Amino acid sequence: MAFPSATDNQRPKTRNEEPGAKNQKQGTRSQKLSLALSGGGARGIAHLGVLAALDELELPVGALSGASSGAIAATFYAAGFAPREVLRLLQATSIPRLTRPLFGRNGLLGLEAVEQLLARHLGAALRFEDLRLPLTLVATDLEAGESVYFSHGPLLPPLLASSAVPIVYRPVEYQGRRLVDGGLLNNLPVEPLLPLGAPIVGVHCNPINREAKLPTLRRVMERTLQLALSANTTARKAQCTLLLEPPLLQQYRPLDFRKASELFEIGYRHTLEQAATLRALLS
Repeated sequence: MAFPSATDNQRPKTRNEEPGAKNQKQGTRSQKLSLALSGGGARGIAHLGVLAALDELELPVGALSGASSGAIAATFYAAGFAPREVLRLLQATSIPRLTRPLFGRNGLLGLEAVEQLLARHLGAALRFEDLRLPLTLVATDLEAGESVYFSHGPLLPPLLASSAVPIVYRPVEYQGRRLVDGGLLNNLPVEPLLPLGAPIVGVHCNPINREAKLPTLRRVMERTLQLALSANTTARKAQCTLLLEPPLLQQYRPLDFRKASELFEIGYRHTLEQAATLRALLS
């Protein structure tokens, strides 16, 4: 798939070009999985491993929804990027460059570098209608105090908003709203998938480590955010046909981007272990 910002020689592999990626071919199965991908910072890299395993198992995905880092993984997958290629793009990215201090009234960090990166790989003019799979992204309206769902029109503004951690990043001004991280109110967005009638697989990347030590204020803040996000997923987990929540992710922190390969592998292995259950959902 050639994106507006890439030449044929520069563009990443798509899933159909990657060995073993056959699951999205038309007509392979009558029923497909719907995926809801949670946020989780660096732990969201596990989503890429989950998606890679689904491709390897030839289990078709029919629709996706995502919040925060789950929104990013879902977007690249829906756009046709192979999960392992997205991992390579991430590993080649300077995370500190994406967190340039802004020190404005509404957030410490600007999203300009993130926007440029996404535009370079996805195309600045990409729309939801251009994607290979239906996708819904959730953001939080900071002033109205409600979740907002996007599935049509320009894609980059909702994607940036869905992953704009409040206080850390400036809110995204879009359609008359001030939008921040979708996970703030809905970190497992199953609602857009329920009307589709397909099996819903929720992928939750924030299992609680009940033996975690909290020696610093930073660790306390991370724990507080994790508990808040987990609380809004409890009822939504029950609405999933199957929940994938790799327990090994307990040992990782939201900023462990240098451990991307490990996080990918955790999601990949956990999904392969659930192969029989996943296949049964489509039988």
